[in-house]
Amino acid sequence: MGILAYMQRIGRSLMVPVAVLPAAAILLGIGYWIDPNGWGQNSIVAAFLIKSGGAIIDNMPILFAIGVAYGMSKDKDGAAALSGLVGFLVVTTLLSPNSIALFNGIDTKADDWLKQVPAAYGKINNQFIGIIVGIIAAELYNRFSRVELHKALSFFSGKRLVPIVVSVVMLLVSAVLYFIWPTIYDALVAFGKYIKELGSVGAGIYGFFNRLLIPVGLHHALNSVFWFDVAGINDIPNFLGGQKSIEDGLATVGITGRYQAGFFPVMMFGLPGAALAMYHTAKKGNKDKTASIMLAASFAAFFTGVTEPLEFAFMFVAPVLYVLHAILAGISLYIAAAMQWIAGFGFSAGLVDMLLSSRNPLAVHWYMLILQGLVFFVVYYVVFRFVIVKFNLKTPGREDEDTTVSSTESTQKKQVIGDTSKLAEQYLAVVGGKENLTNIDSCITRLRLGVNDSELVDEQAAKALGAMAVIKLGKTGVQIIVGTQAEKIADEMKKLV
Repeated sequence: MGILAYMQRIGRSLMVPVAVLPAAAILLGIGYWIDPNGWGQNSIVAAFLIKSGGAIIDNMPILFAIGVAYGMSKDKDGAAALSGLVGFLVVTTLLSPNSIALFNGIDTKADDWLKQVPAAYGKINNQFIGIIVGIIAAELYNRFSRVELHKALSFFSGKRLVPIVVSVVMLLVSAVLYFIWPTIYDALVAFGKYIKELGSVGAGIYGFFNRLLIPVGLHHALNSVFWFDVAGINDIPNFLGGQKSIEDGLATVGITGRYQAGFFPVMMFGLPGAALAMYHTAKKGNKDKTASIMLAASFAAFFTGVTEPLEFAFMFVAPVLYVLHAILAGISLYIAAAMQWIAGFGFSAGLVDMLLSSRNPLAVHWYMLILQGLVFFVVYYVVFRFVIVKFNLKTPGREDEDTTVSSTESTQKKQVIGDTSKLAEQYLAVVGGKENLTNIDSCITRLRLGVNDSELVDEQAAKALGAMAVIKLGKTGVQIIVGTQAEKIADEMKKLV
């Protein structure tokens, strides 16, 4: 497997722990609405909800270890998740300040003993360690989950063997980290400080690359640096922490949330403006069909912040538009950060998350993001319409062959109401049969497949089934954008294989 494909596997697996954030956002958001001033002091219901949401946020590192181990395992088995948990507990216990003090002969009864322990070990419980442990645990699971031991030890064969192997390997990993973790930690902190010092410009640069990396699926890895505690930024947990983050000195009002806020104008307004431009520039005979596709995708973007259906509509047929989209996204994040118009999210930058975060004390002038969004609706519409017409780009409804849009629409309808197992059979044939498959996985809208030879994948046949795009990642990696049924199709494909 190539480096790019492996990085994508890691990026995809990060979606597993991230998927729990909407639960935290809903619990905290409702709690804030019930008691916006006391944060649980004036309402037992609000306190119950806020504490419940905080339990998720406070334990994100361990959720990353479990989620990444599960997400990168070959068969998505609970034993892999358990191995990730075991590995994380071993590493964080062995490298805790108390353990380091013991190893170094530091008297923990002294008042200043913590000052004698390098600060890096006080931060060992973080998402970066969770990711590293999760990757190692998954690789060990994939290697040892089918190993059969001698009959005398047969009880510990197979999947039962993996947590034992992981616990032993993590002793060695901890020994290595004992020497190198302070250096790694200092480097991550330096990177985080550098980005923070760039201020709103840094937010804009991040926003640009966030969109630019979506075609190859590496944006999840980038997001983990800015949204979680990989480089000391930890933007989402700090924002969702609200008053607690302020009291703990982890956040600054008007600053925390700047790597999230600028997405709201783009997701809720900018991309729907682009969709309107694509509808208005469609050929006359294709307008109705184009409208149905654009309307559904725009609603998803506005309400939930799920934008891939819209972005993949023009990402490959008109790459110049996608680059412009990435630039505009960067500008949006820069403006929101510079003006300190702040809102945050637990899932994505849609209306639901905006409303849930509006009572958060770290949400500053969040309503101005709506005004910014209206401006970006016009900007996206004007820029997209001008470029489409000027360069005669083949966006949906403007294809040389009039059948493309209608075919896509009809097959998308079939995916919604049809037999998923039958569709899985068809996609299995499209990728060259089960003999060509080495791995089957999915995220929100994509089939992420490992193959022996990507040249055997029939791109046109995939699109005829309703796929919005096919991305070939070298010889052994393929992504097929199929929409929100991706996980169901992947599960059915696994059954067939």
